[in-house]
Amino acid sequence: MAQNRVPIRRVLISVSDKTNIEMLASGLSRLGVEILSTGGTAKMLENAGLVVTEISEYTEFPEMMDGRIKTLHPRVHGALLGRNGIDDEVMQKHGIEGIDLLVVNLYPFESTIKKADATLEQAIENIDIGGPAMIRAAAKNHDRVTVMVNPDDYEEMLDELTTYGGISHANRHILAAKAFAHTARYDGLIANYLSAINDTEEKTDFPRYFTNQFEHRSELRYGENPHQKAAFYTEQNPPAGTVGHSWQIQGKALSYNNIADADAALSCVKEFKDIPACVIVKHANPCGVALESNLTLAYLKAFATDPTSAFGGVLAFNGEVSAKTAETILDKQFAEVIIAPAYEKAALKVFATKKNLRVICCGDLPESNQPWMMYKRVSGGLLVQDADTAMIDLNDAQVVTKRKPKPAELSDMGFAWKVGKWVKSNAIVYAKDAQTIGVGAGQMSRVVSARIASIKADDAGLKVTGSVMASDAFFPFRDGIDAAAQAGITAVIQPGGSIRDEEVIQAANEHDMAMIFTGMRHFNH
Repeated sequence: MAQNRVPIRRVLISVSDKTNIEMLASGLSRLGVEILSTGGTAKMLENAGLVVTEISEYTEFPEMMDGRIKTLHPRVHGALLGRNGIDDEVMQKHGIEGIDLLVVNLYPFESTIKKADATLEQAIENIDIGGPAMIRAAAKNHDRVTVMVNPDDYEEMLDELTTYGGISHANRHILAAKAFAHTARYDGLIANYLSAINDTEEKTDFPRYFTNQFEHRSELRYGENPHQKAAFYTEQNPPAGTVGHSWQIQGKALSYNNIADADAALSCVKEFKDIPACVIVKHANPCGVALESNLTLAYLKAFATDPTSAFGGVLAFNGEVSAKTAETILDKQFAEVIIAPAYEKAALKVFATKKNLRVICCGDLPESNQPWMMYKRVSGGLLVQDADTAMIDLNDAQVVTKRKPKPAELSDMGFAWKVGKWVKSNAIVYAKDAQTIGVGAGQMSRVVSARIASIKADDAGLKVTGSVMASDAFFPFRDGIDAAAQAGITAVIQPGGSIRDEEVIQAANEHDMAMIFTGMRHFNH
């Protein structure tokens, strides 16, 4: 099939983000391409020694209204929209010379509204009009015109032009789709902003219209079940330390569940920043979590919580994985996925002996959790909420029992509380010495979750006696405390807030347990 390459004779460059624009323009100039440009971009290129024709000279019409009108002109849009073999006569009649390449990115609306002191007036002034119009015109006419909105594409386009003398139809099509996505995201940001703010600049938490854009990252092996198709999409420029930012080093293709579980494991391990931590997740729930002096010991303690559930699990670490840790994992269990900020080269050699094992690097973990939004699709709609990035400082928590927690208990309470945040509700976590002893997840009854945590501990040969218990929400009755005491729990951390709190506190006092109310719930459905 013919590539249908189109040569580039004339380019219009008008960019806000000037990354690599001098490199691009210099390369085009060497190839004999005539350069048209606007305002600050034209001055920058002229200062670099390039021959540039100002757009006002080309249109024979001056820029006006402080630059608001400069490219909204028939000689520009006709040059972009004109079709070969169809519009030649009318273009010649009106002196319109075709533009073969458009390089445009838009006024910095997004960076403007992210500024804490940005005003509505400043936001409005950074809404680009001429840019989107040109991009859409060029993208619509990509049968003839090449359009670029992303500096990352400059070098590849120049290489193709230098090698083959023109841009293929396939690449013009790809660039056109990217251009429409660019303007769609831009318009979505504007709609989101304006519909969340009124003319007196009062803001609402959620806009009247909500638009977001994600980019196709990869096809997945399948969805939650093999009969479901699935793909992975990421937001633009996802931050380091996230699944969206991560890259796969080795292993089979990822499935829907692999990514969901990797995200659950990574989210939990990021709660622990100053001490080596390991989280093992199975079916979206942490089944083993531990802290230790190094990652190998942390893994061994996490694995010991529930070796049965760990089989086929997803493992997350908060530091660089060593060869020793890698050898220990492969000696102990079959794992589906390993995710960590970094790996020693020797560790990757160890993992390479298991070619199907998926090894993922997520990049450096953030110093603190940044606020972001959570989305959940429901029939006919979308649920949107702040991500649960909050975490109580135990110094601010309330001791409600006669007995205060001992220092070791308090430390384990903080650990268990962080783990419980990522266990599906109703969540119960037993912990001791920075190790999960038993985890009860996803039950309709909190008492049943507590029983499951005890069963898990017994199955793993771990002693509950002397452990602490964390509950993601309050206890509606005292039976949960009675059951915990019978199992050997000595201290409890929970949100409080039940109408029977006094009854629950009384039960804890009767069993000489220490109990803390956090005042913060962490449901995770």
